[in-house]
Amino acid sequence: MASRREIGQEIRLARKALGYTQKTLSEKTTVNKTTISEIENGRFMGSFDIFEHVLDAVGLQFDVSPQRHSLPHWDEIENMFAEDDE
Repeated sequence: MASRREIGQEIRLARKALGYTQKTLSEKTTVNKTTISEIENGRFMGSFDIFEHVLDAVGLQFDVSPQRHSLPHWDEIENMFAEDDE
């Protein structure tokens, strides 16, 4: 899954491609300009509904996909290199 920062960067790119300022996007979505800035900078922790309004206004959508392979937990690493006592 993309991070909030990556999502924000995509929204910013789409907004600029449309020739919108943050103020213009704010007026089109009724989402506060400060909130749009927070979204674009990956700091927004608000509702999914607000994200949907902004994404829709710039022609984007959320896609759900399986998680990327993550790094093993420390306990798993330790077990991988444990020596047998036998």
